[in-house]
Amino acid sequence: MNPNDAAHDKHCEDDDDDNELDPTVEQLLMLLWEASRESPDKPWSLAKISKRADLPMSTLRRYFTQLQSAGVIAVQMDEEGRGSASLTGEGLELCEALFGEP
Repeated sequence: MNPNDAAHDKHCEDDDDDNELDPTVEQLLMLLWEASRESPDKPWSLAKISKRADLPMSTLRRYFTQLQSAGVIAVQMDEEGRGSASLTGEGLELCEALFGEP
């Protein structure tokens, strides 16, 4: 790629964004952080999280699949398809670093 080319500039600008957290991921992590503090023994339902995040369930499940693969959250599903989600130990540490008191 030619460094004098506009496409190169765009590519380099995109690299700067790699360190930023996706706003939807940040919102979901913040909601799960809130849930862990509000009711540590009872994970929030996917329906409750979907409603609070104002996301369709399909979008929520897509994000949660990625977060679960990263080891940040645990998702539990029952036979009827209802589910809940909570932060893992790693997720709690991440949220403490992101949202905890300074």
